Amino acid sequence: MLKTILALDAAWTATEPSGVALVQGDHAEWRCLTVAPSYDEFFAQAGGLQTDWSSKKFAGALPDVPRLLSAARSLAGRPVDLITVDMPMATVSFSSRRAADIAVSVEFGSRWCSTHTPSLTRPGPLGAKLSSAAQASGYKLATVATQAAEVNRLVEVYPHPALLSLLQRDRRVSYKVGKSGRYWPDLDRTDRIHALLGVFNSIYRALEKVFGPLGFDVPAPEDIPALAHLKRYEDALDALACAWVGVEYLKGRTVALGDETAAIWCPADVVHG
Repeated sequence: MLKTILALDAAWTATEPSGVALVQGDHAEWRCLTVAPSYDEFFAQAGGLQTDWSSKKFAGALPDVPRLLSAARSLAGRPVDLITVDMPMATVSFSSRRAADIAVSVEFGSRWCSTHTPSLTRPGPLGAKLSSAAQASGYKLATVATQAAEVNRLVEVYPHPALLSLLQRDRRVSYKVGKSGRYWPDLDRTDRIHALLGVFNSIYRALEKVFGPLGFDVPAPEDIPALAHLKRYEDALDALACAWVGVEYLKGRTVALGDETAAIWCPADVVHG
């Protein structure tokens, strides 16, 4: 039976753009319907407009869940069955590390895939509003009490463990634009752009094997005016990685790490504990 997944690489503040991916398929075959570098671009695509990936800048915004679901339905031709999100969420209030964050860090810390620490302000109310709005729309947060493959769920995911599985790596994939200086301290800006694009292309090709044409291209190095320009492609790939975990979840091939208040769902093949 056909299923639709809305995947959000949700920024922890409203000032930064968030990647969005929409995929659809069944147990055997999936396809990418669209990918957007921001919520506004996703809404524009639902209105029939195409994204200009070479634009100077994409705006941040609060996640308007009902509008996102409406736009997704317009693009997919049917309701969303699953929402996957890269953002800390829980059924209770929290302002520090959750059991889910600790469990992921214990499992993946030696592979350099520990989670970021949430705080009272990041994502704070933003994450709480997203999860409460999703629940009000009929998508209950998936925790360790949730049966894998249940639909109409809000599933928290984390791209770093996902990429370990997708690319069959044994250590964190180095693809974050903001950390390129740490990855390659001896390279200048131009060479770091080349290095990042090489990793981007590896991720892109792996996702393309799952979803077919992705609707955007990884640019050539000469088309990148500044290192920061690569962030939109990072966000798009993260959103697609979130969508891929959703596919694995629906196939019963994920593990929930956390407790009954929050869980991060990871591909089962990379969970050793």
